Amino acid sequence: MSDRYLSVVQVAELLGTTERFPRRLVAERRIRYVKVGTHVRIPESAVQEYIAANTVEPARARTRSRFRRAV
Repeated sequence: MSDRYLSVVQVAELLGTTERFPRRLVAERRIRYVKVGTHVRIPESAVQEYIAANTVEPARARTRSRFRRAV
């Protein structure tokens, strides 16, 4: 159990968003979280998984042939 548990404010700061975004992720159950009484804590590994799952890789540039098809 070496995972750090982050508050909503810390997650928002880590993602560079407002507090509303991580709260919405929790409300929509799009990220793992832990309820500690009335507090919501998000495991740091869950934030990393969320980032990895939603990372969009750049598209490869299409190579064009030097010669076009004759019509």
